[in-house]
Amino acid sequence: MNDDAASTARAVEFWFDFGSNYSYLSMMRIEALAAARNVTIVWRPFLLGPVFRQLGFENSPFVLQKEKGAYVWKDMERQCRKYGIALTRPSTFPRAALLAMRIALLGANEPWIGAWCRRIMQLNFVDDRDIGSMDVVSDALDSVGLPVHSVIDAAQSDSNKLRLREQTELAINKGIFGAPTFFVGDEMFWGNDRLEDALDYCDAIAARH
Repeated sequence: MNDDAASTARAVEFWFDFGSNYSYLSMMRIEALAAARNVTIVWRPFLLGPVFRQLGFENSPFVLQKEKGAYVWKDMERQCRKYGIALTRPSTFPRAALLAMRIALLGANEPWIGAWCRRIMQLNFVDDRDIGSMDVVSDALDSVGLPVHSVIDAAQSDSNKLRLREQTELAINKGIFGAPTFFVGDEMFWGNDRLEDALDYCDAIAARH
């Protein structure tokens, strides 16, 4: 197997949105799990709102369907107990986090991407902070040791805004309908409970070569 094939076999694409509750569960687990398998994470922030609208939903199905929403938050409590992850149900759900998402895209290949994403998720799903707020985002950048003004300026550039729109369009074209979604090559896995399956698939591909 050549180096390119090997790197593909040992990589998982992680498609996520900061407003997504199940993305929160995966975000707090994926780095340790991937490192234990020697799997590279390819960070793919995208916007769920346009995906839902493409599917004919004006909001999250967890909001539009009352019974499903009630179930989901009970499920989140169980899952967070299972994983030892803190949870405070956000007073606003789902929260828009456009600037934070643009920063995630800007940093997708930077060493600080994991710390940034975990911080924003914790602010949303533990601290119940408005992650769409410039003040909250600025404080979050400072807390992870990033230069606030230069990062925000780069994230808000026309080229980076366009990249996030294009990445969201790519998600739609790949058939993504929710978050988190994982890809290993062309194989898609949807939902936090499929994270381990995606990593298992990495192992299976590597074993065949």
